Amino acid sequence: MNQGSKSAVLTRAAIVLHDLLMVYVCWQLLHVLRYAIRQESWPLFDFSPTIAWVLVAQGLVFWRVGLYRGLWRFASVPDLWNILKAALLGLVAIILGLAVYNRLGAVPRTVLIVYPFALTALLGLPRLLYRVWKDHIGQRDLTAARRVLILGAGRAAEALVRDLRRSGAFEPVGFLDDAPRLRGSRLHSLPVLGRLEDAPTVARETAAGMLVIAMPSLDAAAMQRVMAICERTGLPFRTVPSLIDVLEGQALPGELKEVAIEDLLGRKPVTPDWKLIRGWLGGRAVLVTGAGGSIGSELCRQCARHGARKIVLLEQDELALITIHDDLHRAFPGLKIDAVLGDCGDPAVIAHALRLGQPEAVFHAAAYKQVPLLEAQVREAVRNNVLATDTVARLCREQGVDTFVFISTDKAVDPANVLGATKRFAEMIAQSLDAKDSGTRFVTVRFGNVLDSAGSVVPLFREQIRKGGPVTVTDPEVTRYFMTIPEACQLIVQAAAAGSHAAIYTLDMGEPVPIRLLAQQMIRLAGKQPGRDIAIVYTGLRPGEKLHETLFHEDEHYRPTTHSKILEAVARESSAEQVRVGVERLRDAVARYDEAMLQQVLREVIPEFVPAEEAEAASVPHEAVDAAPVPAATVVPFSPREARSTR
Repeated sequence: MNQGSKSAVLTRAAIVLHDLLMVYVCWQLLHVLRYAIRQESWPLFDFSPTIAWVLVAQGLVFWRVGLYRGLWRFASVPDLWNILKAALLGLVAIILGLAVYNRLGAVPRTVLIVYPFALTALLGLPRLLYRVWKDHIGQRDLTAARRVLILGAGRAAEALVRDLRRSGAFEPVGFLDDAPRLRGSRLHSLPVLGRLEDAPTVARETAAGMLVIAMPSLDAAAMQRVMAICERTGLPFRTVPSLIDVLEGQALPGELKEVAIEDLLGRKPVTPDWKLIRGWLGGRAVLVTGAGGSIGSELCRQCARHGARKIVLLEQDELALITIHDDLHRAFPGLKIDAVLGDCGDPAVIAHALRLGQPEAVFHAAAYKQVPLLEAQVREAVRNNVLATDTVARLCREQGVDTFVFISTDKAVDPANVLGATKRFAEMIAQSLDAKDSGTRFVTVRFGNVLDSAGSVVPLFREQIRKGGPVTVTDPEVTRYFMTIPEACQLIVQAAAAGSHAAIYTLDMGEPVPIRLLAQQMIRLAGKQPGRDIAIVYTGLRPGEKLHETLFHEDEHYRPTTHSKILEAVARESSAEQVRVGVERLRDAVARYDEAMLQQVLREVIPEFVPAEEAEAASVPHEAVDAAPVPAATVVPFSPREARSTR
């Protein structure tokens, strides 16, 4: 037993002895007072079989109701109620035991009536005094603590004050809140000093060194306003995590975190149907391809968190495979994990993974996704995004896997680049393989850009800001739909749980976000001003990129599902024979590295595939192009009003 464990055991033993001593004192004092009223004596230090039973019965009740699971330092009203409940139950046990022993012969009825309330006072008062003393100790050196001004005066702010005072490293100095009813009131002896807009003035007057936003329920627009107020103070600021962040393990209760970019993008995260997900996923074995990637790794965590019995990890990057395997092993020690290193385009690898794990569901997350790169790498895009999907999907059907989930993208709706075309072809493969009598459901899930995924714009901007800029944006008008990595994976699992045959699911993602606004917000989150501290440079659209993505195709009819934010698309008609022949032609072209043939097959099978460059050239007159050449890079200063007007 280590030193910490020994100390905990000794502390627990001391608390138990204290409580039993209080039981003895309470029982004896009540008898002394009762007999003193009648001018009779009672032996204060007597120890009879009756007292022995009182101590045993009450001690067992204390242990049973969990009186020793809490800490005195955090004693509160619920703990006082727990003590009263233990005292009442103890009284019942005492009465029953003594009724059998001596029919309560020598116990006055007034003692029995007063006993639970007197015992509650004797046990509760020391705990309260101990907490007051510890809180006082935590504040003794507040002269060296960082002074904190709290924005918000609700329940989150109240809990925050308790945590800050216990830490000893921070000294809360007051609150700001816009609610008129709170003006001039006090919370935990701290005053509400004004409205949120008063933060710059109040921060100076109170010599605050930090601001904390204690309003976890703010929507994106309100958070942007509050953050702008914080920026005017010139002080660092933090926020308390939301309840969802705490429950999903992304933050600890009482932890202060930086304002995240997803807090400012104007769309509330979609909450999935957890009951449906756990009911479908609980006890299942699943296989995840691309398990070490941004989506694949979070998908593994979501499956483990919601009851998967076993997860097979398939990944061709050995470091990524080791990382996700170790992460899952630490976080979910009871989970069965099999790791397979290999390319999901290799039929032998897929067959081995299916035999090893016997999965009931396969999530196909492996793919190449970088739009500009894939424009010049058509062969590898087709091999990994189309042919590997065909390999995995066909083997899943042959092995009788219950559900195959293909992870697609909004770029497959009206493909204007190689990534979109290959993903659309893969969607058609999944639809062509689906048959209601096959036993395997093929489900496709589409979503937009994922915040902070590997190679995405957010980590790129973050690195550019860290280096002092400039931040490069392709075009002032370019927009994208965004969602967080956990939200994307929750959507995938929800679709798998609810999906029917050949279903395509897409998320109602609200309004698209201007990338210019995203860049400006990230610069501001870093404590700098766009256009003054960090320049934004516009470099022009890259190969294959569009100004605006679309989530819905005009030929696809969308119907609601059980979830208000998830829509099911009625898939466009396609010939299974044409898809099969197209796959064979692609395999032949890949084997010969014939990129011209690959482009030709993609265009033939996907008639709506029009490369972005061709679409742009067709929509702009040649005279206009010659007359107005686009500069290679333009530096534009920051304008909040202009940013808002583009939304």
